[in-house]
Amino acid sequence: MIKILVIAGTRPEIIKTAPVVLAAKNRKDVKINYCLTGQHKTMAQEALSIFNIKPDEDLEIMRPNQTLNDISASVFEKIPKVFDKIKPDVVMVQGDTTTAAMVAVAAFNMKIQVAHIEAGMRSFNLNAPYPEEANRKLISAISSYNFCPTEFSRDNLRKEGISEKTLSVVGNTVVDALELIKKKYPLDDLKKVHPEVRTPFVLITAHRRESFGGGFENICAAIKKCAENYSNHQFIYPVHLNPNVKEPVHKLLNGILNIKLIPPVPYLELLTLLKNCEIVLTDSGGIQEEAPSFGKYCIVMREVTERVESVRLGMSKLVGTDENKIFGTVKNIIEGKIDFKIDHNPYGDGHASERMLDILTKH
Repeated sequence: MIKILVIAGTRPEIIKTAPVVLAAKNRKDVKINYCLTGQHKTMAQEALSIFNIKPDEDLEIMRPNQTLNDISASVFEKIPKVFDKIKPDVVMVQGDTTTAAMVAVAAFNMKIQVAHIEAGMRSFNLNAPYPEEANRKLISAISSYNFCPTEFSRDNLRKEGISEKTLSVVGNTVVDALELIKKKYPLDDLKKVHPEVRTPFVLITAHRRESFGGGFENICAAIKKCAENYSNHQFIYPVHLNPNVKEPVHKLLNGILNIKLIPPVPYLELLTLLKNCEIVLTDSGGIQEEAPSFGKYCIVMREVTERVESVRLGMSKLVGTDENKIFGTVKNIIEGKIDFKIDHNPYGDGHASERMLDILTKH
């Protein structure tokens, strides 16, 4: 039996590791221990409850106004004790957070094998997204198992000279998570999300730090122009609590009748909005992966994206924070001038978790 320690800290990490934990429960050749870093608190508990998972350990590293170095120091201080207690054969991390990178380094320092979920995603710009691009490059270099979501992500690692024997294309576990959720939850109660939501509506999510300042002002100007030109549509924007997002968004968009600025919503409510919207305006990496599972076209408000597969297939479009490009693309979608077909999710088929466990148990 192989003993795997799965680490998660943020809501996206929990969502993308939960299917692995659930898949392992049906196997006799795997023992899973689950450790939270505590990087998110309320959102973490909400995500855990969706999948009915309880962590074995919690590092509780979250502190007000902590820096990236504060997070790193906390992980280095606390995670070795968990390694000593559980004695895992493999430590599994997901994605590109600071906690994932520091957990991977700590495991490597203690000669414990690292398995990386969602390996090989690259924007080829260390400053966008920051610090995520550097984190994932670091994790790939020291992982014994690089679980790539797509052929493209595997090719990225090959070009970096990462050992071929560590590379496996398995799909993205977010698709596994969505399949589990759709079987359990109908995701149709829009009034639960907000009593004034009506269709048709455009879903907006934007929070990336590289857009702080002028980028957000451009995004808001584009949203305002869209709302003024398409008064029959609502524009629903769950606004991130970061002051660099919240302040410009409320300053520039508050009071426009068909724009609804609402607080951040739980994950199931976000998926309810995603399932029932007409199109998505986003700078979120996760939304780019989730939207195809609901047949939704994504307008990506970033200069670069590591989720290039849907762009290449015409399921999404990269527009940056250019006001005219954002408005023009929304206009073309609403007026039916962009022909798109979304009949599958290019990031996975819902079986990534089983593939990863199969690989780990065969080595």
